[in-house]
Amino acid sequence: MTDKSEQACSNNCESCKTETSPENTDFSAKPHEFSRIKKVIGVVSGKGGVGKSLVTSMLAVAMNKKGYSTAILDADVTGPSIPKAFALKGKAESSEFGLFPMKSKSGIKIMSINLLLENDTDPVLWRGPLIGGAVKQFWTDVIWGDVDYMFIDMPPGTGDVALTVFQSIPVDGIIVVTSPQELVSMIVSKALKMAEMMNIPIIGLVENMSYFKCPDTGKEYKIFGESHIEETAAAHDIKILGKLPIDPAIATACDKGEIELYEIDWLASVAKYLENHVD
Repeated sequence: MTDKSEQACSNNCESCKTETSPENTDFSAKPHEFSRIKKVIGVVSGKGGVGKSLVTSMLAVAMNKKGYSTAILDADVTGPSIPKAFALKGKAESSEFGLFPMKSKSGIKIMSINLLLENDTDPVLWRGPLIGGAVKQFWTDVIWGDVDYMFIDMPPGTGDVALTVFQSIPVDGIIVVTSPQELVSMIVSKALKMAEMMNIPIIGLVENMSYFKCPDTGKEYKIFGESHIEETAAAHDIKILGKLPIDPAIATACDKGEIELYEIDWLASVAKYLENHVD
C-alpha cells in the first residue's frame, strides 16, 4: 500500500489535509486563571516602519483616558518598542503563579520581551516557533488581572507570530496600520486577506504619516505621495478609522517615553468607535 506522501501530487491541496491539519486542530489557549480580559484588539501592518507600535500605544492611552483598564501585549518579539514609548525599564516580576506585567505611569499594563531580557539591547535570536511560543506564553502565563481592552502589537507581515496569535488568542478584531505609498497598500492587502481567510474581524484602517501640516502656513503637504487607503478600504469593504499626520512631537514623545503626555489625541474617534462597535 502506498503512503499518501509517496503518491503523485494531484495539485489538489484539499486531498492532503488530515485530521492533524491546522484547519481541524484547536490551537486556542486559555488566559491565565487570574486574568479576566474582555476585549482583545490586534494592531497589525503589512510591513515594518509604518507606525504600528505608535498606533498601539496611542490607542491604549486613549482607552485608558476614557477610564478603561487597558493592557498591551507586545508580540513584536524581535523588534519590541512598546517599553521605550512608556519609559519602562528593568525586569518584570514573577511568582509561583506566573508573570506580572509592568505598569506605565497611568496604569497601562504591559508585557514585552524587553521586560524579561538582561539588557534591552540584547537581540532575540530565535526561530519562528520559539517566538510564537513566547507570545502564546504572554497570554497564558502572565497574570493580567482585570482588563477591559488589551491591544496586541503584532510584528509586521503574515508570518508565524500572526498565525499563532490568530489561532491561539480570541481576537475580537484587528486594526490595520498603513502609510500612503502604493507599495504599502499592496502589502497591506496581504495582511487583510490573511485575516479574512482566518475569519478574524477587521475593524478598520488607520493611515499614519498621511500628511505634514506646516506650522507657519497651515498648508498640508503629502510627503509620501497621494494616499491609496480609500482604494484599499473599498477593495475589502472596510472602514477608514483615521489618518495621522507627520508630527515631530509624536516622535519626541516616544523617544522620551512620554507617549502618555502627548496632548493631541488623534485617535479619539477610533477609541469611541471601539467603545460602540466592537462586541
